Amino acid sequence: MKFIDTLRDGDRISDIYLCKNKVSAVTKNGKEYLSVLLQDKTGTIDAKIWEPNSMGIGDFDILDYIEVVADVTSFNSLLQLSVKRVRKVYEGEYNPADYLPTSEKNVDDMYTEIVKYINSIENEYLNVMLTKIYIEDIELADRFKSHSAAKSVHHGFIGGLLQHTLAVTMMCNFYCTQYPIINRDLLLSAALVHDIGKMWEISAFPMNDYTDDGQLVGHIIIGIEKVGAVINDIPDFPHKLATELKHCILAHHGELEYGSPKKPALIEAMALHFADNTDAKLQTITELLSSKSVNGDGWIGYQRMLETNIRKTSL
Repeated sequence: MKFIDTLRDGDRISDIYLCKNKVSAVTKNGKEYLSVLLQDKTGTIDAKIWEPNSMGIGDFDILDYIEVVADVTSFNSLLQLSVKRVRKVYEGEYNPADYLPTSEKNVDDMYTEIVKYINSIENEYLNVMLTKIYIEDIELADRFKSHSAAKSVHHGFIGGLLQHTLAVTMMCNFYCTQYPIINRDLLLSAALVHDIGKMWEISAFPMNDYTDDGQLVGHIIIGIEKVGAVINDIPDFPHKLATELKHCILAHHGELEYGSPKKPALIEAMALHFADNTDAKLQTITELLSSKSVNGDGWIGYQRMLETNIRKTSL
């Protein structure tokens, strides 16, 4: 098949893609059309069906796999498809692995590293808490391995949450070697659970979209609730330790305007915020530079999340 990241202006394609979204719309002239978001493991592309009632356009719904015949065009410097024909396809006609973005890193290897960090936690209460979450709860551990860390922007792929959590934990571990004042057990424990709420904030693939809980509550508060429930099941878990751990989770976005209910008041909370922000920003740039959106001169354009214009380094 021709993957989305290989498409070029002027191509004519006839391939199968996952329908991620489908919306009816009307042109300025009052003509109905369909706006469809198609996905494969390399990314997504916007598609337009200008003649939705024509004979060549079959019925299909969101999350269906569809075969499309389309022309690749450029609109506002972005590629899109002008679809001529659509046919819903069925199991056996496609390989699901071709349509779900997956971490380039080995999931089992990353999880093994997570377990090593858990085993290195000396505080008995924090160690028990992490063991209950990531080792004893096999169902949750399996979800953790396969979940994404975002709908888009960064780590929006299978294994993304695991990859992000490990990267943040590794950075926090480095901070501990440079600044001995940091409570390593507290910081690493907070790093390991700081985004646990994303397993309830975002639905599993292939949907990978915000749930009602995600929209109405958000992963930070969900994470506090889930971690708090585990802590409550551990006899004599120190109240002050629980409060400090929860603070780190609550403050890991750093600023109130970025979604943190609290600003960092502990050095461990500040360190976690820096590590989380570093991995999120650098992974965002990595994904942008790996995408088809890089122009011939290396410039990608203004990125709202990063608040700057990004260019690929010349080598």
